[in-house]
Amino acid sequence: MEYFNYIKSLHIIFVITWFAGLFYIPRLFIYYIEASFKPDPEKKILMDQFIIMMNRLWFIITWPSSILAIIFGLWMIVLVPNWLFENWMIAKLGFVFLLVLYHLKTHFILKELQSGLIKYSSNFMRIWNEITSVILVSVVFLVVLKNNISWFKLTVGLIIFISSLLFIIKLYKRFRN
Repeated sequence: MEYFNYIKSLHIIFVITWFAGLFYIPRLFIYYIEASFKPDPEKKILMDQFIIMMNRLWFIITWPSSILAIIFGLWMIVLVPNWLFENWMIAKLGFVFLLVLYHLKTHFILKELQSGLIKYSSNFMRIWNEITSVILVSVVFLVVLKNNISWFKLTVGLIIFISSLLFIIKLYKRFRN
């Protein structure tokens, strides 16, 4: 247990870098998709550059950070197994599971873009990008408040937060057009 705070610190560091990658990669997807509508040679130059940027971000920062965040998180659970019986931890692990699914789906989107297949609009990617915000807000409140959390307030707060994000995205689309 004397190393617990070091393990916790490393977990937090890698969670932050994991989220940084998850926040930025959809932005690169947006830029890549929007570049596909540009005329050549600008289109080719931009799309080639965005592929390089996406690969470096994803495989050098995001994937390693996700693996290390999960390892250090599991290590903390091994050190404090009673957490597995607390509601806040069960809910947090549920959100982590959703984050892993999000990460994997984002990986498949990257693979599609690398092969030149564009299945999603830039507007969809803007909404996709906000899923990480919802997960991050949920996990932070769960971890900080632990069992003192009001599940009703968390649910209402998330609904308001998600609605606000969707409104801002819609407003941005109008402003942009």
